[in-house]
Amino acid sequence: MLRFMPVGDSMTIGSAGEHTWRYRLWRHLCESFGDPFTFVGPREELYDKTAGAPTSYAYAEPDFPRSHLAGWGEGWLHMAPLIGEAVRNHRADVLLVSLGLIDLGFYTNAEQTAENVRAFVAGAREAAPRIRMVLLPVIPNIRAAADAPFAEQVDRFNVLLAKAAADLDEPRSPILLASPPESYDIHGDTYDGTHPNASGEHRIAEAFAGAMWEAWGVGQAYAAGTR
Repeated sequence: MLRFMPVGDSMTIGSAGEHTWRYRLWRHLCESFGDPFTFVGPREELYDKTAGAPTSYAYAEPDFPRSHLAGWGEGWLHMAPLIGEAVRNHRADVLLVSLGLIDLGFYTNAEQTAENVRAFVAGAREAAPRIRMVLLPVIPNIRAAADAPFAEQVDRFNVLLAKAAADLDEPRSPILLASPPESYDIHGDTYDGTHPNASGEHRIAEAFAGAMWEAWGVGQAYAAGTR
């Protein structure tokens, strides 16, 4: 059984009442991937905005493997120390990673964030030398649209992320750099300029699905009708 671990920030954990892109990808793989698979990770919760904490299980569709390693307000800085134990304990085969916005917004510059990417990869490989990874660049968001210096940091980090993926890729533990969701629109694909609505969830799922299909033959291309 192929064991996927979604790793991310608020866009990955999602909040109460949402489907999340994790659900959208699971549905896609159920329809397109013929082998057994599941999602794994140490957490299952959604973020509850009223409580200000990840305490909700109110998924719009709860009947899917909800496990993940994602947190509201967490980034590469936070996940790098956690990934080894998570991979080891949950026997992950493939990491689906969407991180970086929080780091650049609150904690580290582009270069420091890229160093945390490398620490994350090292930690994952120490736990599972044949782990595979799909890394999603930081996607369009409202702050980058309004804050030119921040946008420059996002662009710089995405370049460094691509370099890290190329440098660290190896046959026994391949790393894919997913393409950002095509035509992602912060006005049409999010509910607040950052967090994905239903359309945005599909587009993020499509980015991960497309990378795995094109590079590894996992599943199929994401069906346009799914969106």
